Formats: sequence, structure tokens, C-alpha cells
Amino acid sequence: MRSLPLPLALTARLTPVAVLACAGWALSSGPAAPSAADHRPDRQQTPTQAPSAPSSTAAPKSYTAAPAPCTSVPVATVKSLVPGAKTAGKEIPSTDAKLRRTCSWNALQGYDYRWLDVSFEVAASDQEAKKEYDQRVTEKSGGGTVPGLGDAGYSVVNLTTEDKQQTREGVVLARVSNALVVVTYNGSDFETKKAPSTDEINKGAIKAAKGAVAALASAG
Repeated sequence: MRSLPLPLALTARLTPVAVLACAGWALSSGPAAPSAADHRPDRQQTPTQAPSAPSSTAAPKSYTAAPAPCTSVPVATVKSLVPGAKTAGKEIPSTDAKLRRTCSWNALQGYDYRWLDVSFEVAASDQEAKKEYDQRVTEKSGGGTVPGLGDAGYSVVNLTTEDKQQTREGVVLARVSNALVVVTYNGSDFETKKAPSTDEINKGAIKAAKGAVAALASAG
């Protein structure tokens, strides 16, 4: 059986990995200890001023670095979602691997093509991660929530057609404390020109995301 060449849109699919900006922590110190009072028998004691309440310090981040992405998805899951792919995956170079790491698996088996990306992104705080999560959910409208996936989970599936070749892609976002998990899963059939079903792509992306969230929790 003759393998067909991949469309340019798929072979050039990866885009440069953006760096997620990470602000530093500011730890505020407590109030300075009051000086000792001057005790003199011929002076009247003045009422002691109540010390001001200590300033609150920021809670430590749950995650300070992105975990290894290529071991985040169980081998059995990789085999089922990307048949024929090397289960070790390939980590994509990042300008700051402490803040963002991505692993990719892809394979063409016969005429069926599958691609899976799993990314971990670490923000400066829960609030920053939530802001980024909400923004991406807004940008990828049309999906729905994924119950039980981290602190918040969302999935969306879209179909694209180029030169009569269909490709269906699912994206799952999950927030766990100050970290984000981003899973992208897509597929095409180059014989029929059709794409896998929405259900297959959506369930596959969610399955990979659950594995990645579990790996993140164990790394925290």
C-alpha cells in the first residue's frame, strides 16, 4: 500500500512555543518588634499602642516548574490514540523549559494520521493561571466544560478542510492551581479524505488530558 504525502498544513503544524510570562513573588515581612519601654518610677506610663496587624504573605505556589511532558501520558493511552507512534514522544524545544514544556506524538499508519500534543504551563499564581485559562476558553468558544478535570476543564472540537482533505482537531484545557494543561489531538484519513468522528477526537483528547493532570498532581 502506497503511503500518501502529508498535507503541508499538517507537516508544518507546530508553531513556535510561546513563553508564558512568570512574575516573581513578593514576600512582605511582618511588623518590626516594638522597642522596650523606658521604665522610670517618676514618670507616668503611657498606654501602649496596639501593634498593627501583621501583613499577610502570599501563599506559596503549588507548582514552580513544568513537569516532564513525555512521561505524562500513559504508554497504553499513547498507543491507542496514536497507533504506530514512538511512545517516548518528542519534547519540543522551549525558550524557558521551567515555565512551559510540550511533548508531541504523531504517526501515519497506512492512510490514518494522528497527532497528539501535551503541554504544561506554569503561571506566577492561581489568579494568573485562571485569567489565562478564561481567556483561552473565550477564544476557543463552542466547546463545553469537562467535569472533574482539575480545578476547571474545557474541551472543544473543530473540523477543517484543505484541498478536500478533512482534519478534525480537539483541544482540552485544564487548570490545576497555578498550572495549565493543554492537550491537542487531531486526525485525518488520507484515503477517504474524511476525518475521525467528533466523539473519537473529543474522548481521545480528554483521556490524554486526564493522564496529564494526574501526572501534574503527582509532581506537585
